[in-house]
Amino acid sequence: MSNVVLLGDSVFDNGSYISGGRNVRWQVENSLPKGWQCTLLAVDGNTVRNISDELARLPKDASHLIVSVGGNDAIDQMGVIDERLGSMADALSRMASVREAFQRDYRAMVQEVLKHKLPTGLCTIYYPQFPDPDFQRLAIAGLASFNDIILLEAFRAGLPLLDLRLVCNDPGDYANPIEPSVRGGEKIAAAIATLVLEHDFARGRSESYTYGRS
Repeated sequence: MSNVVLLGDSVFDNGSYISGGRNVRWQVENSLPKGWQCTLLAVDGNTVRNISDELARLPKDASHLIVSVGGNDAIDQMGVIDERLGSMADALSRMASVREAFQRDYRAMVQEVLKHKLPTGLCTIYYPQFPDPDFQRLAIAGLASFNDIILLEAFRAGLPLLDLRLVCNDPGDYANPIEPSVRGGEKIAAAIATLVLEHDFARGRSESYTYGRS
């Protein structure tokens, strides 16, 4: 029996933001073949540095690991948007410092996950749905550095990537500006099932997944 384990934040742990009990964990399990399980270890609010705590609870029958984390790391740095800096060089230097810190933490997290020697997939950070169009533009621009790190580390480790920017691509995919709705969770679950069931993990080759199985 296979057990797909979800690590990360409220992208997977979205139960408190929806009604009807059809959270991402439920939807993933129902997108997988009969007899497969899905375990939720992701915790709403967690950052990259919290993944070690989640891994400490890893079930013995875990067969696959899917990691979606980094959004809260980005939220923690949202104050950068409001900083008044003297020049473009100052702004780029500030963003470079944020990027470098996130890369150190994210790379260390990936290395810790890979110690478990299980088929693993990573997820990008999807775009939020802030109602203020100007703030939305700035948020998307700010996320570019975080997603670039996730892409680089996935390629570096030869891991498949679930690009949530293309999975959750409609306002109806969100229960609020930063959490997936039932519909968004359904799309995420379908894409996870595609990755888990179709990717050849033995090749150690990065591939991007953006949609569910037909």
